[in-house]
Amino acid sequence: MPPPASKVFKMALIGRFNSLQVVKHTDFGLYLDGGAGEEILLPRRYVPKDQPSEVGDWLNVFVYLDSEDRPIATTLKPKVQVGGFASLKVLQINHIGLFLDWGLPKDLLLPHSEEKRPLQVGDYCVVHVYLDPRTRRIVATARLDRYLDKIPADYRPGQAVDLLVVEPTPLGFKAIIDGQHWGLIHKNEVFKFIRAGMREQGYIKEVRDDGKISLSLQPLGQAARDELSERILARLREDGGVLPLGDKSPPELVAKLFGVSKGSFKKAIGGLYKQDLIAIHDDRIELR
Repeated sequence: MPPPASKVFKMALIGRFNSLQVVKHTDFGLYLDGGAGEEILLPRRYVPKDQPSEVGDWLNVFVYLDSEDRPIATTLKPKVQVGGFASLKVLQINHIGLFLDWGLPKDLLLPHSEEKRPLQVGDYCVVHVYLDPRTRRIVATARLDRYLDKIPADYRPGQAVDLLVVEPTPLGFKAIIDGQHWGLIHKNEVFKFIRAGMREQGYIKEVRDDGKISLSLQPLGQAARDELSERILARLREDGGVLPLGDKSPPELVAKLFGVSKGSFKKAIGGLYKQDLIAIHDDRIELR
């Protein structure tokens, strides 16, 4: 059958998911059309049982290199593709480099020359994954600066973004924004436990004239306060009109129950109090 319009054939991309057409069945798997006369093996253990896989059918597979540097396909989902960033665990170290767990049978190499700091087996490291232009091998680097801030930041205050926390600094935590830019979560914006390697939803707080980006872990502005107020009222109704949170409650308890800072919580309950919807005590709030 002809390929759907969304699957017009291109040469298979190493280190990425590809839609490839089945061209041959064998006892040990399927061969897929990799382009330029190249056929790529999908081992039998990875052939999907819940979708058509006859000659002419199309399969979504991840293509990488096996231990002999031959392209091979899998339906397993790696933790990161070429061009992406991820926090990966160190499984083994030898004279060549560090081998990282990225969810595939063949571990991902982080050459010693691409380390940013000494690592031990069991450590996690945020890396960028790229394709070596000379060998076509998929490799990782912990030297992230060369892959970020390559295009001007075009964010607006309050915009929701995906964050990958990279490392603590004296000012807070450095994070990668949408896989494209560096940003900083300042200490006064950290109201819950975070660590390097965590993925969080964040919000753009400010893009400075020098290009530096400040981040928040909670929504900004009146709309965010209104949304939090509605959540507080809903929780009060669910819990019989009383919540064990008040002016003297620890920030950790506020963050656990509502995922916001204590400052945001106090602004929200202050607004509800002014509307005469709740009463505020040191250790609790109550519906009126």
